[in-house]
Amino acid sequence: MAARHILYFTASEHFLYRSTFAGLELEGRFAADDNGLAEFQAALADKAGALFAVLADLAGEDFHEEQIPLVRGGDREAVLARRLAQRYRDTRLAAALSLGSVAAAERRNERVLLASFTNTQQLVPWLDALEAAGARLSGVYSVPLLAPGLAAALGAREPRLLIVSPQRAGLRQCYVENGRIRFGRLEATVDTTPAALADFVRTESHRLHQYLVTLRALPRDGGPVRVLVIAPPGQRAAFEAALVSDTGLFFRTIDFADAARAVKLHRMPAEAQAETLFVQLAARRPPREQFASRDDRRRYLVWQLQRGIVAAGAAGFLACALFSGSRWVDVVNTRSQAAEQAANAQNAAQQYERITATFPVTDTTTENLKVTVVEFRRIAERTSSPERAFRHVAGVLDRYPQFELDSLRWNVGKLGEVRDGATAPPPAAAAAANAKPDDRSDLYVLVEVAGRVNATQRNDYRAITGQVQSFASALVGEGYQLVRTQLPFDVTSEGTLSGDIGTAAESNEAPRFTITIARRLP
Repeated sequence: MAARHILYFTASEHFLYRSTFAGLELEGRFAADDNGLAEFQAALADKAGALFAVLADLAGEDFHEEQIPLVRGGDREAVLARRLAQRYRDTRLAAALSLGSVAAAERRNERVLLASFTNTQQLVPWLDALEAAGARLSGVYSVPLLAPGLAAALGAREPRLLIVSPQRAGLRQCYVENGRIRFGRLEATVDTTPAALADFVRTESHRLHQYLVTLRALPRDGGPVRVLVIAPPGQRAAFEAALVSDTGLFFRTIDFADAARAVKLHRMPAEAQAETLFVQLAARRPPREQFASRDDRRRYLVWQLQRGIVAAGAAGFLACALFSGSRWVDVVNTRSQAAEQAANAQNAAQQYERITATFPVTDTTTENLKVTVVEFRRIAERTSSPERAFRHVAGVLDRYPQFELDSLRWNVGKLGEVRDGATAPPPAAAAAANAKPDDRSDLYVLVEVAGRVNATQRNDYRAITGQVQSFASALVGEGYQLVRTQLPFDVTSEGTLSGDIGTAAESNEAPRFTITIARRLP
């Protein structure tokens, strides 16, 4: 983390601190006159590009609450700039702090606290010296702006809180409401005994309480206000004895050493007082609100932009490195798997050679044996058993006892190989018969059923025809389709009766029929 320098600015003397990981180091002490300014400029000779912040602890501060329309973006900045210009003659060191929104009669407004220094000219030469030295000014802060951060660090989260701390510039009093600064006041003090300083703290706290009630910043019947007092080192007992709570104020005293640990200030200059707590916060946890203009902070903003670009580039480089690393791991794994597969293939080839070496000598090659095995498997897959067809025909014959079976032919072949019959095959069978010969699914199980019809008069053509057609329809099912039906006789479109039924009647034989069904092999 870059080292930060903090110029603690008081009315009588200024102190230059350097923030380190362990705490604060005092680099210089300058009088509030031209000689001190010259010494400060000399001290900045080797600090071009260094980070600076100014912490002003002055008595002349102005806090004024107003309400503005609830707007955002450029409109809000324009409204605030106009209000600051109306309130202060010099707006170089002025700020507007948001206090939250409030519902008005017809619209929502925003409460803002306008803050500035009564005399900004005492700060201007020192800011110009930082600009001339090429320092990066992060902001100009006042002690009241840092008071909410100190309250949070000390665990004080009351909605209304008064923070009192004796320090170099005097007795600092900050009124914080709901985590936001509302008012700040600095009273000069003189070296006195701890008991007298504690009495002074109690007296000034009551005076400030009455003043805030008069300003209506505090309700008259709102209950006691919590007062957090930071006692100088070794004086906590004297402060607790003098600070007695009453109906208006409830005092809580904390030792300076405990407060320093709370803000992680482990090392500080000798004779340090409570102002170092605010200096530490300005270096480590500065608030967003500050008094410096954008022109005064130009170098700092450019530095932040550069850091952002570098951070984005580093993040992108890290992401690319992580992605490249993951891809490299994938490449290494793929190479490892490829090497393993190659080793397995080599082992398999060696094992194959050892096995084939034990084969008897044949008159053909290994490739021909492979082709023979493949063809055998293909034939085996196309081979079908006649049991299924026999069960199917037997089941249908059980329902037709008047039919007598003469022959049952079963074979596997193509529909085109079925000989022409008296009746043409149905359209589905004809389309299957016209399938391409190289289709692997063009083989069928062909079942030809031949028999005769009993228990029917020989000259009852209609009854014989109906029974044969019913029997043929019963054979269709379970994957079988009707290919050909040959009746004992046939009636052509010219009305001619043909067939052997007359001969069968004269010879006293039952009419014969032939039915062919087919099922596609899977």
